[in-house]
Amino acid sequence: MNKPVLWITRRLSDAALERAQKDYDTIINWHDDPPSQEQIIAMSAKVDAILPCHSEIFDRQTTEQLNDRLKIIANHSVGVDHCDLAALAQKGIRVTNTPDVLSDATAEIALLLMLGAARRAVEGDALVRNGKWETWSPSFMVGKQVSGARLGIIGMGRVGRAMARNARGLNMEVHYFNRSRLSAELEQGAIYHDTLDSLLPDCDFLSLHCPATPETTGIMNAARFAQMPKQSVFVNTARGALVVEEDLIASLQDGQLFAAGLDCFVNEPGGNPEFAKLPNVFMLPHIGSATDRTRDAMGFRALDNLDAFFAGKIPQDLVA
Repeated sequence: MNKPVLWITRRLSDAALERAQKDYDTIINWHDDPPSQEQIIAMSAKVDAILPCHSEIFDRQTTEQLNDRLKIIANHSVGVDHCDLAALAQKGIRVTNTPDVLSDATAEIALLLMLGAARRAVEGDALVRNGKWETWSPSFMVGKQVSGARLGIIGMGRVGRAMARNARGLNMEVHYFNRSRLSAELEQGAIYHDTLDSLLPDCDFLSLHCPATPETTGIMNAARFAQMPKQSVFVNTARGALVVEEDLIASLQDGQLFAAGLDCFVNEPGGNPEFAKLPNVFMLPHIGSATDRTRDAMGFRALDNLDAFFAGKIPQDLVA
């Protein structure tokens, strides 16, 4: 029996690629260049499955041109905002993602960004790295203390709960907004808010951990930043689309926000060059899940979903 033909659009971990090649007739993008929409459409006529990352866009226009041979898209990501799920469902193409396995790694990056932004890591690193550290005084490089402060979390899913666990290690008081209140077992003492209007005034630090949807796009704007305590710190490791970037920049410039830690941007790759002009922005290039253990686990989870599908079973992470 012929193996299903699988296109892997980006260079996955070595362990994931080794497993894929054993079980599938694989076409691998060894050069790791992001494919164009035209390439995606053309490849759909040659393969039974695609294993893409969030860098590959399956919008309605692209989806309508996909070949009927393609049966499943097994995403190497938790977020599926790069996929038009309704259009793919209409086309009869199944879609899966990789939840659970990247929660801890992403929460680590959120913690890093929060600490780095609060303690002025960008400015301090530049001083030492550029040979400009020439003085010291009690007023030198004073930042915001994280331990014992109030942390607000928007989106108390797996990553949000992992972030809350990290924060409790710093004796932070955790507040959260979610579509529904968690059980006491999952809350672990966190304080629930049923509206953002209630949450934001209680956030010395705010961390985003919700998906990008039509309802959440631009959820953090000028009015919302103004509701936070003056000189608070903002962190985003979820999706750039959640933030109106011009409003965030203005809030950082006028002192409403003390600092921001960002791992994602509206435009990726590349980010927003206006952020680079601000010394109170600590930035990373969307590497929340970039550990060897997590990348192996993400690749394996995507392959688990493909294995189930081609065995005639329902994949555990079916989203469309």
